[in-house]
Amino acid sequence: MTQVEKPFAPSTPLTSLSSDELLFQEAVSAFAEAEVRPRLVEMEKTAHLDPALIRGTFELGLMGIEVDEQYGGSGGGMMMVTLAVEAISRVDASSAILVDVQNTLVNYPIGRYGNDGQKSRYLTKLTGDTVGAYALSEPGSGSDAFGLTTRAELRGDTWVLNGRKMWITNGAEAGIYVVFANADPSAGHRGITAFIVERSFKGFAVGRKEDKLGIRASSTTELILDGCEVPAENVLGPVGQGYRIAIDTLNGGRIGIGAQMIGVARGALDATIAYVKERQQFGKSIAEFQAVQFQLAQAATDLEAARLMVYNAARLRDAGHDIQKEGAMAKLFSSQVCERVTSLCVELFGGYGYTKDFPVEKFYRDAKIGTIYEGTSNMQLQTIAKQLLK
Repeated sequence: MTQVEKPFAPSTPLTSLSSDELLFQEAVSAFAEAEVRPRLVEMEKTAHLDPALIRGTFELGLMGIEVDEQYGGSGGGMMMVTLAVEAISRVDASSAILVDVQNTLVNYPIGRYGNDGQKSRYLTKLTGDTVGAYALSEPGSGSDAFGLTTRAELRGDTWVLNGRKMWITNGAEAGIYVVFANADPSAGHRGITAFIVERSFKGFAVGRKEDKLGIRASSTTELILDGCEVPAENVLGPVGQGYRIAIDTLNGGRIGIGAQMIGVARGALDATIAYVKERQQFGKSIAEFQAVQFQLAQAATDLEAARLMVYNAARLRDAGHDIQKEGAMAKLFSSQVCERVTSLCVELFGGYGYTKDFPVEKFYRDAKIGTIYEGTSNMQLQTIAKQLLK
């Protein structure tokens, strides 16, 4: 699988990045080129992330970007997470989603809603050497996430969880899971409660790993909770407030998916620009044809707009604003742009674009998931409409 090696950099300054952010962006880009790219073909073929690469993400501090320094984190913000996910996604979306989920869906809710004991115990592990996962979806509750059927029953000082979770990113590698279950079904979604579950807990098991179209090296698994015993001290936030924690967490998570999508689109576009300059047809490079120039110009313009939306949502989150609408918009638009851009890139490569010898077919496959996970495009539209009409 031929890849275009070119230092990552936005085509123009998009928002004013601080010197620390620029240095961080450069460091992550260098990591992606040196550590991710050489492993890319093998990881895609085996559908597994290289354990050495996972260790590398911890060593560089990528698995605790927003975590306070006292727990081993970097004390950064959502903008730093966005820059990291974007830069890695330009090389490999599977490696990027490992970092994204760790920061936005696992570290964030524990750091925001956990008590001092939970933060001390779990954030130090999550920034040290333990991968985390977020478990909300179930076989019968995807978009209707709060229709979940996993149950939690308090027996003495232990909660017992029963049910199945599906589509769990990082499920195979994780040692710590943020799991949502209903502790009071009669209360509907107001009975949903968040729990911190360790892989070693009795009654917990990782089930089937999905064989996917894209982001193949990223594990997507089933979780089986069969009388899973969780200490009462591992309830995350108040009992019955899990739905609020889930919504707040996903609002930020959608910015992370937006960062993944603009990174994937950038990677595909960079590879295509290099290719059209070299590909000869009718006695000249296809980059000299105005039709191709206009297609690339439109793609680059759409990508610039998507990146600005993602960056803006990240800045707003860091400033403490409610970003439910902006996060949904950024995720919706960036995933749509990524699909269009990667599709165009395959077309501009011609027959070569449809083969695994060239990079754009992988970018195209990796793009599709952006319109599905952490809320489908229809769910983003619903969220945006509610905010506009409330």
